[in-house]
Formats: sequence, C-alpha cells, structure tokens
Amino acid sequence: MPRFAANLSFLYTELPFLDRFEAAAKDGFKAVEYLFPYAWPARELVARLQANGLQQVLFNAPAGGTDAASTEQAWHAGSRGLACLSGRESEFRSGVALALDYAKALQCPRIHVMAALAPKDADHIALRANYLNNLRWAANQAAAQNVEVLIEPINTRDMPGYFLNRQDQAHALVLEVGAPNLKVQMDLYHCQIMEGDVATKLRSYLPTGRVGHLQIAGVPERHEPDVGELHYPYLFSLLDSLGYEGWVGCEYRPQRGSQAGGTCAGLGWLKSWLAHPA
Repeated sequence: MPRFAANLSFLYTELPFLDRFEAAAKDGFKAVEYLFPYAWPARELVARLQANGLQQVLFNAPAGGTDAASTEQAWHAGSRGLACLSGRESEFRSGVALALDYAKALQCPRIHVMAALAPKDADHIALRANYLNNLRWAANQAAAQNVEVLIEPINTRDMPGYFLNRQDQAHALVLEVGAPNLKVQMDLYHCQIMEGDVATKLRSYLPTGRVGHLQIAGVPERHEPDVGELHYPYLFSLLDSLGYEGWVGCEYRPQRGSQAGGTCAGLGWLKSWLAHPA
C-alpha cells in the first residue's frame, strides 16, 4: 500500500505553517514534505515533527540565496534553482550546505535540488555541463550524511523556461553522474502534462531503482487526485504491483482552497483508498 506524505506548502493553507503538522497528523498522515524549511529554526520544526509523530521525507534545497532571508527573497523574486547556471556555483554550494544542515537536524533522507530557469539564448550544452558538475558535487556532499539528492522534471505550463522537463532527460542525467544517491523525483502530475503514458513510465523507471520519490495531483487543475483525467486507484495498485516502498507526496491544491477545513474535506480519496486499497 502506498505511503502518503502531506505537502504542507500546498495543504492546510488556512492554517499558519507550524500548525499544519498537527492537522496532517490528525488526518492520518505519517509523513510530511514541503518546499522550504529555512524560514523556521530547525529545532522548531523538529519539535512539531516529534510532537505529532511525523517523519520529514523531503524538502527543497534553496532556489537561491545563502541564508533564511535571502532564500525567501530569491524564491519570491522568481528564482527556481541554480544548478544549471554558470557563475552561481558558490551560491549553489552554500545553499546545498544549508539544506544538508537542515536535513541532518530533521533526519530527512532526501533533498530536491532545483535545476533553474534557463536564461534566454543560453547554450543548452553549457547549461547541461554546469548541471552535471553541480549535481556531482551535491551528491558527493550529501553522500557523507547518507542523504539522497533528487532532480525533478517540471512541466513547462506551470514553470515556463525550467531546464528539466522530461523523465528521460532526468534519468539520462542520473546515469551520467553515476552517483548512487542521485535519483529522480517523479511527479505524476508534471509527467502527465508533459508526456502522458504515466503507467508505462512507472513500469519502465521504478524497477531501475533510480526513482527516489513520487508526487501526485489531479490533472489538469492540480486539485485532489480523484479530480481530473488520471485514474489514481489504478496507478496506486500499479505501485503496489511494482513493489514501490517509497513515499508518495500529496502536492496538490485542495479544491476548497484555503477555506477552513478545506483540505480535510477533500481527503475522501485517501480514506477510500485506505479502506479499499485494491
């Protein structure tokens, strides 16, 4: 049976961020993920995890910046990572070091390193070379504390200009780097929008061991997974048949938005699956 993690950047947004941990636990989640932890002291996040019996399973390395204030500013200014950009290596390394400090404190086994928006008219070959070099460095640093580094293909509709968009591109990069702790974060929402044929891709890629984390959302509106064109009960059963034992991050926007109780009211899909998993 898939194990589901609540993405606290997307779910329970009617609540202050630190109160979302308790809400997720009350709804039966055993793990959480979110975009960034840097606005809060690690000790405060640890306290919320421990108080609610939750595991931290994923967060992003900074999209830019080197400390709490500058990382927040970089994201809101439109930065979507640094890994493929030339001349930003020092900032990239500082961000990864900060992420690994948080990963150690939170006992989080994986971090997502964002590629970046490709500058207009940039040389794709040069960007790819920068990306590979930065991924090699990050994977080596993360290996020292037994942390996985993930890369995620993101669709061009939600994030125009993002450097990495397809599953085959991501797996080619992972193979070229050759680090056992560098893996792909496979978001089925992004995959369906860019490529489709999601079940076939799961059958192709999960057995390789190169998929480190899955995420889900309904397509096309990115609402609950029982809303839209993807039939998730079939895909969840497929995950079981393929022996996937990792986490499935619930990175969707509830239909009820930030209405009080909106996330909980939309969890019928989860309750139904847990009651009748096949």
